Amino acid sequence: MASWDVVIIGGAVTGASAAWWLMGAVPGLRVLVVEKDPTYARAATALSVASVRQQFSNPVNVEISRFGIDVIRNFGDFIGPEGGVPSLGLKENGYLFLTGTEAGRAVMEEIAAMQRGLGAATEVLDRDALARRFPWMTLDDVVAGSFGPRDEGWFDNMGLLNGFRAAAIARGAVFTADEVVGLDREGDRITGVTLASGATHAAGQVLCTAGTGSTRIAAMAGIDLPVETRKRTVFLIDSPNARHPDAPLIVDHSGIYLRPEHHGWITATVPDEDGPCDPDDWEPDHAQFEELIWERLYNRAEGFDAVKVQRFWTGHYDYNRLDQNAIIGLWPGYANFFVAAGFSGHGLQQAPAVGRGLSELMLSGGYSTIDLSPLSPDRVLSGTPFLERAVV
Repeated sequence: MASWDVVIIGGAVTGASAAWWLMGAVPGLRVLVVEKDPTYARAATALSVASVRQQFSNPVNVEISRFGIDVIRNFGDFIGPEGGVPSLGLKENGYLFLTGTEAGRAVMEEIAAMQRGLGAATEVLDRDALARRFPWMTLDDVVAGSFGPRDEGWFDNMGLLNGFRAAAIARGAVFTADEVVGLDREGDRITGVTLASGATHAAGQVLCTAGTGSTRIAAMAGIDLPVETRKRTVFLIDSPNARHPDAPLIVDHSGIYLRPEHHGWITATVPDEDGPCDPDDWEPDHAQFEELIWERLYNRAEGFDAVKVQRFWTGHYDYNRLDQNAIIGLWPGYANFFVAAGFSGHGLQQAPAVGRGLSELMLSGGYSTIDLSPLSPDRVLSGTPFLERAVV
């Protein structure tokens, strides 16, 4: 039986980031990363719309993104030549949240002040200011918008993953293509893992970063993790009469989001009857575009009268049904079982800071940079939600 200081279950972006930080903190640390699909074809990382924003309502999430944007913007220098990714091609168009009520504007003002206090550039624009900045938009139903003119946008998702993974391997981490099918437990410790190949590995510490598979892994340890699979269908559309490549990612209060992508747009919505789906359900809901999205696009901007869907795909969220925030940290009652799951769509942009925080917690027992304790699993056991008012 092989023995490892740390076994990480799940080798997409969060697991790869944690491995890189761990190996950098303690050269020679024995770290094994188990990833069942090294093509990452159905990983949330690969199917993400790959965006980063500062506009969260909880300070810890803003701090996570403040660090994340620096890593994303300077990734080649940050990760070094071992990562093999000189740039993530950050498109810094910003985010724009729209509201149709005065109450919504008041909340935006409150949150924006907090974000600016942490270094963000968020500004709240009234309808007239929005019309001057985005003259192509129809704003009759809009009272205000919260806009981040810098430090927000989208980037190369697989570049972030592949860079962390390659650099972690260069530092000595071992990635294996296999699946964890069992955990060995003695008292309050997980002492090892069993893989589908039949291999067994002893573990000093275990970190679960398995995305939607985290619930299954946690159950092996006797843990009820409130994370479920939610399906999202994303559409890439061409609209030749509405091409605005400098547009931000727009979170519309009508219930859709959209952003430019090359000569077209990426857009999606959350269906009214949103709930858990079968982890094997990868069938896109192609009817959503005509039934839920197109009319809202048409009402938001001139030019969306002529639209062609070029491509659509389905991705899965590891959805935390308690509060849609990540669950990060040592599971209460265990001496060495750590979790980072339930990101609910924010995992890609949060991976740089979360990987760093996990390495600190696992190696020293506490956080030395960003205090991630508000995202601790303790709140799951107490049933105390840590709610985010800017959920997308």
